[in-house]
Amino acid sequence: MSNIEDLSADRELKIKKLTESGINPYPSKTNRTHEIKEVLTQFENLEKDQSTVAIAGRMMAFREHGAIAFIDVQDGSGKIQAFCSKEEMGEENFNNLLSLMSTADFISITGLPYVTKRGTQAILVKQWQPLSKALQNIPTEHFGIKDEDERLRKRYLDLLMSKEQRDLFVKKAKFWDVTRTFMKTHGFLEVETPFLETTTGGAEARPFATRHNDYDMEVFMRISVGELWQKRLMAAGFDKTFEIGKAFRNEGSSPEHLQEFTNMEFYWAYANYEDGMNLVRELYIDIAEQVFGTTRFSMRGHDFDLADEWQLIEYVGEVEKQTGINVITASEAEMKAKLEELGVQYEGDNKERLTDVLWKYCRKNIAGPAFLVHHPKLVAPLSKVREDGVTVERFQPIIAGSEVGNGYSELNDPVDQRERFELQQKLIDNGDDEAMMPDWEFVEMLEHGMPPTCGFGFGERLFSFLAGLPIRETQLFPLVKPKNTENTPT
Repeated sequence: MSNIEDLSADRELKIKKLTESGINPYPSKTNRTHEIKEVLTQFENLEKDQSTVAIAGRMMAFREHGAIAFIDVQDGSGKIQAFCSKEEMGEENFNNLLSLMSTADFISITGLPYVTKRGTQAILVKQWQPLSKALQNIPTEHFGIKDEDERLRKRYLDLLMSKEQRDLFVKKAKFWDVTRTFMKTHGFLEVETPFLETTTGGAEARPFATRHNDYDMEVFMRISVGELWQKRLMAAGFDKTFEIGKAFRNEGSSPEHLQEFTNMEFYWAYANYEDGMNLVRELYIDIAEQVFGTTRFSMRGHDFDLADEWQLIEYVGEVEKQTGINVITASEAEMKAKLEELGVQYEGDNKERLTDVLWKYCRKNIAGPAFLVHHPKLVAPLSKVREDGVTVERFQPIIAGSEVGNGYSELNDPVDQRERFELQQKLIDNGDDEAMMPDWEFVEMLEHGMPPTCGFGFGERLFSFLAGLPIRETQLFPLVKPKNTENTPT
């Protein structure tokens, strides 16, 4: 029998002994009076008044030294030491604790605030109660989980053993709280739009497809946070809306991209992309200050300060400056030749894809903060065209060589929109599975009239970026492939 099996058998035996003694190893009610953090912050007064406190938490460590024992107990607010003495608890109660409880178990401790001989703030145990017996042990706090796949697969243990990891997700929650508060403070109404769509709108990406059994039709998980729906709300008479929610893209993974992620998108009637840039700069500075405590960052060999003036970078001019290729006038053959010369791998051979690949080659050299503006019309099928007829009123925040957001003066000309959707349909017909699906009902909405509108969106990638971590590390439960489930009970 393996050590793991021995430990499991020992824990099962302890559960049996508790049950035979009339003690429920999994009770539903606790007598907790204080969170651990409350005991520690109020310790001096509680000790002075000799106030009895009851805490509850997981046994992170358990050390026996003859007639005394020490337990490290941790709840969601903090950790404290419980000092167990045979003299204080009585021999039977003390021995039962030592023989029936184990590291990883949840326990309730009742006692008095107490300072140990080493000066540690602790609780002098008077009574204890099992709250939940664990059949498996937990990793040691010193070593944690080293295997990367195992760490993400058993994220609950990873988070349990690392306060730094738990603090990261508290910070991420604040990231979205700050965003939500900012939008509401600026008069935006929070809305909810559909996750399931008959056509995916608002971005160019490969969707997840599923089946709606009741309607007997194929539907798709949304790839944007309600872009075409929120624009319908502009036509419906709402002037400012935003949504924070999930989006799904059936594409490859990278340190900056996952298939399931959270985005925020806002739509602002009677505003254009220049208004949007001003608001977004203010929002990003607010996030940086409130969530990270600074506007200065250093990453990927770039140093930048979000509080600085944001440079405007012209898409076409920047690509030409770095590569010598004018993406408006160059032929597809010239663009391919340049990519081959630069040693850049690419997929797809239509001009839209080639243009995008050339830009991605260039962006890594831009520290920011900056706004990339005036993209070619071909790569922005939902954006309003500028007077030159070939570029659009689009903007993207750039920091440390990456785009961390996307906004437009939204196209509201139904004739132009129909023509662009028809072009996207041709791309789809020619095998481009990342081209945007046309939404003809959206065109019909535009025919009823939509006001001038600025739209903008960014995702949790911004958080991971500012935190200096791959996006996978900043998701509580990133998708992992299942293990062999052959022997798993059904």
